[in-house]
Amino acid sequence: MGIHAPASLLSEGVSQRTVDSVLPGLTYNPRVVELDRQQPESRPNAPIPAFEPYRRQHVDTARITQGRAAYQRQRWRLEKIERETGVPESIMVAIWGHETNYGRVMGGFDLPRALASLAYEGRRRDLFSGEFIATLKMIDRGVPREKLVGSWAGAFGGPQFLPSVYLRLARDGDGDGMADIWTSEADTLASIANYFTSSGWRAGQPWGVAVSVPATLDRSAIRARTTSPRCPRVHERHSQWKTMAEWRALGVVPTNRAWPADNIQASLLEPDGPGKTAYLLTGNYRVILDYNCSNFYALSVGLLADEVER
Repeated sequence: MGIHAPASLLSEGVSQRTVDSVLPGLTYNPRVVELDRQQPESRPNAPIPAFEPYRRQHVDTARITQGRAAYQRQRWRLEKIERETGVPESIMVAIWGHETNYGRVMGGFDLPRALASLAYEGRRRDLFSGEFIATLKMIDRGVPREKLVGSWAGAFGGPQFLPSVYLRLARDGDGDGMADIWTSEADTLASIANYFTSSGWRAGQPWGVAVSVPATLDRSAIRARTTSPRCPRVHERHSQWKTMAEWRALGVVPTNRAWPADNIQASLLEPDGPGKTAYLLTGNYRVILDYNCSNFYALSVGLLADEVER
């Protein structure tokens, strides 16, 4: 496939040996291109589905039970990582559970072939071309070629990192000299924590808290006046930032856990609209969104984490 001339790969820092060993064997994979074309396009005015069915599917009894088992199995290591990074043990486990069902479902596509095919097809050439080059650099770093298996879109391992993320943030959690996020639970958890640390996780602060909202709350008065340029439809559903003390003064109260410190800033999200479930979300919730910019995903990670440590 003619997506990259060998000279261009060499100029990107890929070794001649890797170029010679990988490129000649690459063939086009029509299946990954088909899957990419099937992805629904985001429509600005598309209706937002209900959160509750998603929550039931992703924070179910099996995932909670398996998460608690993983939590106990890796408890001493999780405690060590949390001491070093400030990222809660339960958050690491919840991300792992959401991404790959605790390492059970990690994808079976050959990554160099998949990424080369997607880059060649051209719809998102810049993204997939960069990830293809990063995959070759992983081989240069010593990752065995046969380990390079993952999802059709290039994510892999327990945390479902893209190759560029692996190069920046994957960590060796068990001291064997290799960041093996495919088979090492320790490396998977350490890498997730490193991602969260690099994204600004604040130690000692919850992701959010479920709350009861009074019927008298004037939602127009707390509507956010600005939104993030990254996935704006996700952020536009959040209210203005207020301190916990200010929310309490408005009659917003927690439903089932301790109230965070009064000076912590939070925004209100009612995923299914007024009168249903509601959450006050701290800056740490935005870190979960950095991992996957979906309110449903981030809420479910937080709720699963709460259940795992319960």
